[in-house]
Amino acid sequence: MSRRTALTAVAALALGAGLAALPTQAQAATVVVSNSTDLSNAIRNATPGTVIQVRGGTYYPTATLQSTANGTSSSPITLTAYGSETVKIDGSSLPSGSWIFKLTADYWNVSRITFQNSPDSAVVCQSCTGTVWNNIKTINGGDSGFTLTGDGTVNNTVRNLDSYGHYDRATHGENADGIAVKYGSGSGNLITGARLYNNSDDGLDHWSFSSPVTVEHTWAFGNGKNRWSDSAFAGDGNGYKLGGDGETVAHVVNNSAAWDNTGNGFTENSNRGAIVINRTTAYANGNKGYYFATGAAKLGRNLAVSNTGGSVAKSSSVTSYMNNWDSGVSTPAFRSTDASTTYNARQSDGSLPVTTFLTTGSTTIGATMD
Repeated sequence: MSRRTALTAVAALALGAGLAALPTQAQAATVVVSNSTDLSNAIRNATPGTVIQVRGGTYYPTATLQSTANGTSSSPITLTAYGSETVKIDGSSLPSGSWIFKLTADYWNVSRITFQNSPDSAVVCQSCTGTVWNNIKTINGGDSGFTLTGDGTVNNTVRNLDSYGHYDRATHGENADGIAVKYGSGSGNLITGARLYNNSDDGLDHWSFSSPVTVEHTWAFGNGKNRWSDSAFAGDGNGYKLGGDGETVAHVVNNSAAWDNTGNGFTENSNRGAIVINRTTAYANGNKGYYFATGAAKLGRNLAVSNTGGSVAKSSSVTSYMNNWDSGVSTPAFRSTDASTTYNARQSDGSLPVTTFLTTGSTTIGATMD
């Protein structure tokens, strides 16, 4: 059952010797849900300012949870776990090809919910403006874990996302990424504090997205490995795939790391735009640490170590400065190459776990791993 609470203020107006009571606009409802039907209804029927609190437990919807209801910049719609309770929304009962959660809406705040076992993509935000996703997980889905897509994708923030274990069986792992910002356009989109790992295709994919996206303080690792015993496995295994489909766009990646991916750590993927890669680390990837062989990227203060295909492939149009492959720049030693702590629980504020893995203490080069 759902429980709605609303408070209505009453104004008094003096009219001659009497008083007339005039109600002001009611405050938006807080909706507490504890079953899939009420959850679906609350998401679909939300209005600006609605707060949907989901009681702890595992929910098995039988149809995609979706909404076209808009919040506003001053009164967003909120979807979150109740108190400190643990909420999982499981797609195991959905029809083949379904997503768990789809928004075609503006100004939503979604936090502290796990979306798992989706038949297809777990979470899709289509042509959304001003959404904030904080401390959510997308796990073991049948396509990309989290997707921003469509024209009019503007000013969305994805903060402290864990997205892992995704595999698209029908296409042999070729499409399932940790996070995909693809097939669309729109400015002001930010990904920060993400862990994107053990997905069949790439950690992050910007295929056919024509506006700059900023990525920071993010880790992409273990992507592209055939963990599903697929004899026709086709996953690419790049940490950060920063283009494709003929787009020329200056994406930005700051203070992030890629390791143990089967492909490149960071790649333009045919994007000829002035991509900015600043203070990142590529370690032990199966191809190049940095592949920017056709475009005009700006690579600065990056650290490439032990990548099977070499540190960098770069065109003559690439600006390369203060990277450890540049003349006169030394390679600082890592404090640790044991990645086990990167799987630890996040800190209490949702930020990445504390680790010494791939840290160097340098104030000038490589990711700080936080």
